[in-house]
Amino acid sequence: MIGIFGGTFDPIHLGHLRTVLDVQEVLGLETVRFIPSAAPPHRDTPDVSAEQRAAMTRLAIEGQTGFVYDGRELERDGRSYTVLTLESLRKELGGKQPMCLIVGTDAFLGFPSWHRWEELLLLCNVAVMVRPGYHLDPAAFPTGWLSQHLRDAHDWNSTESAGQVVEVPVTQLEISATDIRQRLAAGRNIRYLVPEPVRHYILEQGLYNQL
Repeated sequence: MIGIFGGTFDPIHLGHLRTVLDVQEVLGLETVRFIPSAAPPHRDTPDVSAEQRAAMTRLAIEGQTGFVYDGRELERDGRSYTVLTLESLRKELGGKQPMCLIVGTDAFLGFPSWHRWEELLLLCNVAVMVRPGYHLDPAAFPTGWLSQHLRDAHDWNSTESAGQVVEVPVTQLEISATDIRQRLAAGRNIRYLVPEPVRHYILEQGLYNQL
């Protein structure tokens, strides 16, 4: 099964990488595609360039088995709607390839506000990264929707191409890209918050300290 993990990655940090590694290990994902967003619909457009965010993403995942960079959203015009990315992947990989979209709890609870959200589970499975002991509330979605699709991580079918939602408890690292940008703007050290190659790149390029 192929994992798909998107985000602005502004910048990518250890909180992203550790939690996705947890999902990869628990679900046995062969590869995880890291897909930087060009124009995310639910966030402001990043201040740093697409090329710089792409470079940081490549540096962050270099050397980790199964982590691969995918730049399709940066190469596409318009908003970075997830459904369009999934359709693009389906066209490339075929309808039978098992795929799993990896999202955080907050993002998943916001699904009903996503563009063509009801089509997402026709295109992929969804792995929701949750803190240990937390469980999703079916009441946050239209009646019966979550209960119909939710599976336990031990019971889900890794050969199914789409249609399942699975909760995966992940390591909780309280790291945010917003906090990292604020630290850099204040001249503070971000060591141990981002991979060292990313930290060096940020400093060499002079990113974020103009905020």
